[in-house]
Amino acid sequence: MLKMNHLSKVYRTHLIETHALRDFSIHVREGEFVAVTGPSGSGKTTFLNIAGLLEEFSGGEFWIDGVDVRGMNDDQRSRLRNEKIGFIFQGFNLIPDLNLFDNVDVPLRYRGFDAAERKRRIEENLTRVGLASRMKHYPAELSGGQQQRVAIARALAGSPRLLLADEPTGNLDSLMARGVMELLEEINRQGTTIIMVTHDPELAARAQRNVHVIDGQVTDFESEPQLRAPAHGSGAATAVA
Repeated sequence: MLKMNHLSKVYRTHLIETHALRDFSIHVREGEFVAVTGPSGSGKTTFLNIAGLLEEFSGGEFWIDGVDVRGMNDDQRSRLRNEKIGFIFQGFNLIPDLNLFDNVDVPLRYRGFDAAERKRRIEENLTRVGLASRMKHYPAELSGGQQQRVAIARALAGSPRLLLADEPTGNLDSLMARGVMELLEEINRQGTTIIMVTHDPELAARAQRNVHVIDGQVTDFESEPQLRAPAHGSGAATAVA
């Protein structure tokens, strides 16, 4: 699903050169749930940005779902990102002036789906996260855990093969965090590959596999992970973490 070989990312100014990732190699197989941990400044968010095609890399090799990312222009990267990848952020990133239905609708409009298909996907995924009865509510009328569920529904509505989650429980209390984690586990059991950056060791321990990033390099704690069999189908941040 995702493979990086000897990847590097260098930020350059006229005064300094910063190596955010160096000789970074990882292989995430289809159907895995991988937790990425590491201290602040280690490079884990840079990895997530590159994995989500939000940033370019400086060197090495990178494939998503068998597609070689090297040499792609912005339009090609955007098309691949929209077709293959969903994002969940710590801050929810919901539009306060739109109700839940319309929040989930926004990325589907960019994808060019017709009205009937968008409605089907919105209703299906808000039902999937347990918020079907709240479609006309606004984000401010929901708890933090419910807002994160809307963000998950928005990500799932595009039918991504790969779901990238950046501290998805960071703004939630422990009870809400467990609920969101249980939802992510269910989504993974249904076939979606998930990569989750987290500082929470309890949540990281619930993933199938843990990798640790430090000083721009990765240590894989499980080189031969055991995959969950998918039940059916095959299923944004900008700085160094």
